[in-house]
Amino acid sequence: MDPLRERAQLVTRRWFLNAGGAGLGLAALWSLLGEDVWAAGQAGGAPGQAAAAASGSLPGLPHFAPKAKRVIYLFMAGAPSHIDLFDYKPKLMDMAGKDLPDSVRGNQRLTGFTRSQNSLPVIPSAFKFAQHGQSGAWLSELLPHTAKVVDDLCFIKSMNTEQINHDPAVMYLLTGFQLPGRPSMGAWVSYALGSENRNLPALVAMVTAGRGTNGAPAFDRHWGNGFLPAKYQGVKFGSGADPVLYLSDPEGFGQADQRKFLDELAALNNVTLKESGDPEIAARIEQYEMAARMQTAVPELMDLSKEPETTFELYGPESRKAGAFARNCLLARRMAERGVRFIQVAHMGWDQHGNLPAQLAGQAKDVDQGAAALIQDLKQRGMLEDTLVMFGGEFGRTVYGQFANTGAAEATATSYGRDHHPRCFTVWMAGGGIKPGITYGETDDFSYNIVRDPVTIHDWQATILNRLGIDHTRLTYRHMGRDFRLTDVEGQAVKGILT
Repeated sequence: MDPLRERAQLVTRRWFLNAGGAGLGLAALWSLLGEDVWAAGQAGGAPGQAAAAASGSLPGLPHFAPKAKRVIYLFMAGAPSHIDLFDYKPKLMDMAGKDLPDSVRGNQRLTGFTRSQNSLPVIPSAFKFAQHGQSGAWLSELLPHTAKVVDDLCFIKSMNTEQINHDPAVMYLLTGFQLPGRPSMGAWVSYALGSENRNLPALVAMVTAGRGTNGAPAFDRHWGNGFLPAKYQGVKFGSGADPVLYLSDPEGFGQADQRKFLDELAALNNVTLKESGDPEIAARIEQYEMAARMQTAVPELMDLSKEPETTFELYGPESRKAGAFARNCLLARRMAERGVRFIQVAHMGWDQHGNLPAQLAGQAKDVDQGAAALIQDLKQRGMLEDTLVMFGGEFGRTVYGQFANTGAAEATATSYGRDHHPRCFTVWMAGGGIKPGITYGETDDFSYNIVRDPVTIHDWQATILNRLGIDHTRLTYRHMGRDFRLTDVEGQAVKGILT
């Protein structure tokens, strides 16, 4: 028997996970790079799909000229209070302390947090609002840095969702489906368009713990590949000495050893490739090579020593702290410069059921300067026009105060909380072919119901794909005998915000 073939039969997955982990941390890489052959077989995808994606974008993509080349998504996990940050409602002062009218609430169901309350008192925001920029956008006093860039932003005040609880709402927002198992937006984009940099992943996630409650944490499935081949799983970058786990060589295992190891591994994979003809094996060989190239690319990416002092002044003192949101925003810009296709920066802690005024102030301070600096930084580098930046959470918060389950006897003007509210919330978008300096959609005087231009989750997802040159109805993947897509069977791009 041919020696290589014999070795190919002897080398097993267990060997890779246990004995063969030197050099590139194969235990981690198995999760990162995945068993592509198995995944493709389970998915039932057409043979050409994975092969085409392995070398770049799918055939025929983009469907039309894109406005954006890449996406930076600033995801506020836990749902920021739109009433206290973006959606100014001065008439609420006249209703302060009174019960929310039944005519406004309608048949809206209550969560377990407020179902036991004997009243649903209207609570105006504790924070002052003012208009900013030529657009005259209203913003809370909690966002002084964002106020400086409002003319670059598009505020969508009529977002709405079908879910009232965090986990299904987050899954719906990020994957288009309310249960785990579907590919994330970033995975769909990576699958469709490939990577602009062969030395870095197409999809990267970073997570920051905020100052508020962490009742809505970020999970790997939020940037997961679902039923797509495992190569489209996002890579989480941490804040420690090894931002990508197991990427560094272990002590005593040098570059020459690694090169020999990869060559031997490629030879073994090529034996199987010749026997089966499965293109996923060729893709796997390249993915191991990419992981090796990441050993040089990632340290250079994470090294901020050559950034000028003006950059740190722009992003603020938090940009010097590993793991801080502002620093992750700066790293997001550096990733965008280097061709990372989809960058997801999650900031946790936005679930203010009680003590909202104090907690929300801390949360806003965490993100305000970093998010605004990212817009300014991209703009001055000429990158904002082809980088789509988004900011927001999974749903909104109620106009009525919550005090049940918080230890308070009532909701007051200084100590209120707000419950989950799916009927309306606010997000902002910027760059990448989005009209700047506009507000789209409108809610009623209670910021409870949408009265103009509603935008569903699938509409929003279709809009993101549209800016990347993708027709959301034509981006599909066959799984279990059915063609799936990010937007399921609904959604349309929001033409009113497109340039």
